Amino acid sequence: MQASDRFNINSQLEHLQAKYVGTGHADLNRFEWAVNIQRDSYASYIGHYPLLAYFAIAENESIGRERYNFMQESSHAL
Repeated sequence: MQASDRFNINSQLEHLQAKYVGTGHADLNRFEWAVNIQRDSYASYIGHYPLLAYFAIAENESIGRERYNFMQESSHAL
């Protein structure tokens, strides 16, 4: 592997990290990384209706209430 190949790979990685916030960066600490994972998980739960319905059934709540709870929890994760 040549130095130019390594530079190209690093520049591609930096580009992806700038484009997709959840991929992190070199200065990201453990807490910030965990908050990103938690926030992304809540967004996924809200965005995928079958998963949201599963949580609603499991917790014996309405789907709207579960969506509201996940939105509240995700705002506290920040």
